[in-house]
Amino acid sequence: MNRRRFLTGAAALLCAASTAVAAPPAQAQTLAEVLALAQTPVGGRASVGGPTPAGGLFGSVEFTNASLRGLPQWQKILSHMASDGPAFAECTGNSEHCGTPAFRSWRKLQIAAAPLARMDKLHAVNRFFNRWPYKTDREIYGRREFWASPSEFMARSGDCEDYAIAKFFALRQLGFGSEELRIVVLYDRIRNIGHAVLAVYEPNDILILDSLSNFITSHTRYRHYIPQYSMNETTRWAHVDHNRAIPRTAFRASDQ
Repeated sequence: MNRRRFLTGAAALLCAASTAVAAPPAQAQTLAEVLALAQTPVGGRASVGGPTPAGGLFGSVEFTNASLRGLPQWQKILSHMASDGPAFAECTGNSEHCGTPAFRSWRKLQIAAAPLARMDKLHAVNRFFNRWPYKTDREIYGRREFWASPSEFMARSGDCEDYAIAKFFALRQLGFGSEELRIVVLYDRIRNIGHAVLAVYEPNDILILDSLSNFITSHTRYRHYIPQYSMNETTRWAHVDHNRAIPRTAFRASDQ
């Protein structure tokens, strides 16, 4: 995907080939590793829900798990937001509590978007964060993989999952429920690489906020996106689409 290559994310969850899903070991840090592990059938667990009918996110079959174990990068973000979340709210309410440029940027967005209609909020948030330049984790942190909190992203920029994370929590403060939002790690068949977006659940549709475009549209329009796993603050999902297989070369070492 040219400059916007996805430096693969947190330890993900596995799908069984048929009806079960379980978390991968904590050391499975990249999508390449997750993809390899996913080829091995694993046993189901009581905490794992049965599959939804095909027609879930991006047309996939979904498996639900109420545990966030095995997603250390996402757990790190949630821990970070336990303190940053209230601080962001205080900053939004009173500019004297905005101690950094990142917090002042957050306040600017929240004040501008708060009175808008729901769809206009989505557009405002998507456009706002898409202005940040794309940077790899190696450029910023000297690491192969680092999921940034919104304050870290606004201070230093980041890669595709960092855009999705910032949008997730900006919308949470604007009144969107956690159950309405998901960070989605996926495979882009056109660019042959991994990517991440934010999914917003509407009553009759799922809308996609993508760092590659300010255009917001239905997940059904993205024929080239194959979801691998998704998450919000309480739940994770594994996604299976047997009709659109991912080649083993999809997540190349050079993309990590």
